Amino acid sequence: MGRLQLLLSFLLVTAANCRGSRAARNSITHVKGFDGALPFYLETGYVEVDSTHGAELFYYFIQSERSPSTDPLILWITGGPGCSALSGLLFEIGPLKFDVAGYTGEGFPRLLYFEDSWTKVSNVIFLDAPVGTGFSYAREEQGLNVSLTGTGGQLRVFLEKWLDQHPEFKSNPLYIGGDSYSGYTVPVTALDIADHPESGLNLKGYLVGNAATEDRYDTGGKVPFMHGMGLISDEMYAAAQGSCAGDFVTTPRNTQCANALQAINLATFAVNPVHILEPMCGFALRSPADTVFPRRTAARLLVQENDMLGLPVECRDNGYRLSYTWADDPEVRETLGIKEGTIGAWSRCTTLSHFRHDLASTVPHHRELTTRGYRALVYNGDHDMDMTFVGTQQWIRALGYGVVAPWRPWYANRQVAGFATEYEHNLTFATVKGGGHTAPEYRPKECLAMLDRWTSPAGRL
Repeated sequence: MGRLQLLLSFLLVTAANCRGSRAARNSITHVKGFDGALPFYLETGYVEVDSTHGAELFYYFIQSERSPSTDPLILWITGGPGCSALSGLLFEIGPLKFDVAGYTGEGFPRLLYFEDSWTKVSNVIFLDAPVGTGFSYAREEQGLNVSLTGTGGQLRVFLEKWLDQHPEFKSNPLYIGGDSYSGYTVPVTALDIADHPESGLNLKGYLVGNAATEDRYDTGGKVPFMHGMGLISDEMYAAAQGSCAGDFVTTPRNTQCANALQAINLATFAVNPVHILEPMCGFALRSPADTVFPRRTAARLLVQENDMLGLPVECRDNGYRLSYTWADDPEVRETLGIKEGTIGAWSRCTTLSHFRHDLASTVPHHRELTTRGYRALVYNGDHDMDMTFVGTQQWIRALGYGVVAPWRPWYANRQVAGFATEYEHNLTFATVKGGGHTAPEYRPKECLAMLDRWTSPAGRL
């Protein structure tokens, strides 16, 4: 009888703890700016990843609108480093968008439901990382002193703790995803998980879009891209190729090379680097005196709150500006569960002064992960001049993998959505036709179709 009572007591305590854990989740049904109840499950919260210095990462979790119990679980890291998860949620792959066209300049920004979200087919954790990004914070300043490789370890810890709190998702296929600078963060995190099998994380693969990988490819692909897209003439390209010997990364080796690159800079400085067909807006305008090839260029040049220039509706910077108003609103912060006093003014992207970029290349990470059997999707919006599809193809070729299925069109909505090549070791490269630096922001329907097909049992675009 004593043993039975002990067992019953244990079960009651366990059930109470489980109920308490679930009740503690900050499930959100209504947010300011959206009319009515949210048509999807949204949860926010913090997970401590450094107990010594009190570093806590803030997340937004949205369940799949199709089959939460079986659809993939994606940990999404927006680039930067230092760009908030809210940017990925509102402008890239999430189910909410600002009504930019309907905003008159007065009143509170209005949010609309977005049909072409990746949460239609997957569970997504949008994470403010590294620490210091978005609403993530540290109680002690030393907690902000993190590196790229250290962040990979912290993200593994985050997932371990988050899944302990959400055991219903432990068996879902896990993918790490991100774009731009996260081309570094994603493979570093995925390899850290792979190197710690005791974590029990069900990692199946990773995906990176317009990904930073290594300067020789990220920067080296720009001049050939400009030539191929008709931004510079044959003569300008030939002059740069001949005098620079194909090296567009290091300091110009001679006066002729420097002059050739300067001529290219003067011809292209006013072209929007993140989508060459879209207008250059607000503070995104660069000076001709700037170098045309800044290393690890930020994913987006920011329009700050004090930029009061009147911009046409087609300027995406209008939506970015609204995000500052929304995220700094006290009612919004209370709804999101932001801890008072942890973050001052919110920033869509911020400079992380304590962050250390301690890795020159992630090409070895890609090789290690794919040869171990993890699936990889590498995609590029083909109108991005920041991280070009030319440079991406260069580093993929450097892996030396054989081609399993050669360059071919892939389709969405019965139209060519881009082109794809499949390589050995489950690596797929795809372009997104008409896409910019954050491809889903520009081609949402196509990118949703791409994700759904790649994560399906067939695994092909």
